[in-house]
Amino acid sequence: MTSRALLVRLLPFLKWPRPTAASLRRDAWAGLSVGLVLIPQAIAYATLAGMPPQTGLYAALLPALIGILWGSSALLAVGPVALTSLLSFGALSSLAASGSDTWVALAIWLAIYSGIFQLLLGAFRLGRIANLVSQPVMAGFINAAAIIIILSQIPALLGTSDLLFRQAPLSQMTWPTIFGGVALLLLFGFKRFLPRAPGILLVSVIGIAASIAFDYAGHGGAVIGAIPSGLPSLLLPPSIPLASHQELWPAALVLALISFTEAMSSCRMLARKTKARWDENQELIGQGLAKITSGFSGAFPVSGSISRSALNLYAGAGSAWANLFAALCVLFSLLFLTDYLFHLPRSVVAAMIIVPVIGLIDVAAIRRVFAVSRVDGGIAVATFAVTLFSMPRLHWGVFAGVGLTMAVYLYRLTEPRVIEVSLHPDGTLRDRNRFGLPALAPDLLAVRLDAALNFLTAAALERFINEQCRTRPEVRRVLICSSAINGIDASGIDMLESLRTSLQGAGIELYFSGIKKQVWDVMEGAGMITVLQRDRLFATDRQAILSLASSKPPAE
Repeated sequence: MTSRALLVRLLPFLKWPRPTAASLRRDAWAGLSVGLVLIPQAIAYATLAGMPPQTGLYAALLPALIGILWGSSALLAVGPVALTSLLSFGALSSLAASGSDTWVALAIWLAIYSGIFQLLLGAFRLGRIANLVSQPVMAGFINAAAIIIILSQIPALLGTSDLLFRQAPLSQMTWPTIFGGVALLLLFGFKRFLPRAPGILLVSVIGIAASIAFDYAGHGGAVIGAIPSGLPSLLLPPSIPLASHQELWPAALVLALISFTEAMSSCRMLARKTKARWDENQELIGQGLAKITSGFSGAFPVSGSISRSALNLYAGAGSAWANLFAALCVLFSLLFLTDYLFHLPRSVVAAMIIVPVIGLIDVAAIRRVFAVSRVDGGIAVATFAVTLFSMPRLHWGVFAGVGLTMAVYLYRLTEPRVIEVSLHPDGTLRDRNRFGLPALAPDLLAVRLDAALNFLTAAALERFINEQCRTRPEVRRVLICSSAINGIDASGIDMLESLRTSLQGAGIELYFSGIKKQVWDVMEGAGMITVLQRDRLFATDRQAILSLASSKPPAE
């Protein structure tokens, strides 16, 4: 690797194209559109994570810059998002009181640990490990998480202490309920009739103006309150007990996988729209560094936002400069707008969380999974149920889903498709039982395994051949059509040696056809080719049929 290539590898933003005046104008407009929406969203998602409101702005500033500088998708908007904020809240709920100093310290470490996990995965080019969180698991988890988010925001929306309204009389709910209800109607209205308008921004401005005009706080309504102005301080993370570190590690791993899966969805969407290439390992590095930066900024874990990335694209952004302009909006708000944000009603913030999250509820996605596979549908439902019932520790839902996925996958591998084949009228070898075909020859059993021959599948192949030979005493020759076997391991070799010995003892000859090179090399290295003898090994199924049966050979 040349020094230039190494430098670009370490500093991927050096590959950015040189901007023009026209492209900068477009990116500035798009960045302004996203940044103005990001300011109230960042505060809302900080509330969802149980963090002080200013930490949402901190998470939207330096982490967003680092994420775009070291990421690979130019238009991916990095910052606070709903799912990551909820996972952070769930991971910390049993460890500290929401909003306390201990809570903030734990959130900082959660951001750092999840970032380290992602950084290491990207550095070692293990991005595909995120595929462990399968589509059924994501469908079940996202639907459950969306319901949890909505339910968690109803008390703030209505101005009550809990969902049962036990600690606040109706008179105290009036102002928050009015503000929250109006905010919901406006947000739904903008989404339905004016989708191009920055609904979240406009509702925030209206909410702040109405809060000041009607003395919302004076009538018992909760507001965001004082937000320190100025830039976040980059400090070493506070110390916490070793036991707390250990509690955070499983949640940080799940958060890293889920948040990157969400970010990958955004990257794929952007790549389809812009035809631009992106690299999942480089994106893992960018996302990991963004999370670590968020921790050192005193904030909580961040991720790639689907909604803001789509807005970036819709507003005409053409390069990563748009995200830099969005970060400038956040910087401006931290320096000059914190006094106004003081009056933002928490019921309006709850509405701003609820409306976008409603779009995450997708029952049709689970129905589609069921239509493809009942087993996968069951995994989606199980993930959904465990996520709901494990609240606040939502990561157990993901662990359950991934565990079930792995168990089902291993079970399917141990039950591979093993069939007897024969010559079909179209000239190919097909499943004899399915198509009602006669045997290739009265004394010949032709078998095909549609899987690798390894420690999981070897027993199934051996069991099938032995059972067929036991129930059909006329069988004197066995042909293993190996064209569908893509790999073999030591267990497969051991099984073949045992099978050859047992068949030979019963006076049955063993043949092979269509052995692939990678399988042949392993068999040859183990001495199997010499033991089997060359005259019992056929390069193709055609040659085997011509030699062993008196039927028309199959088409290649």
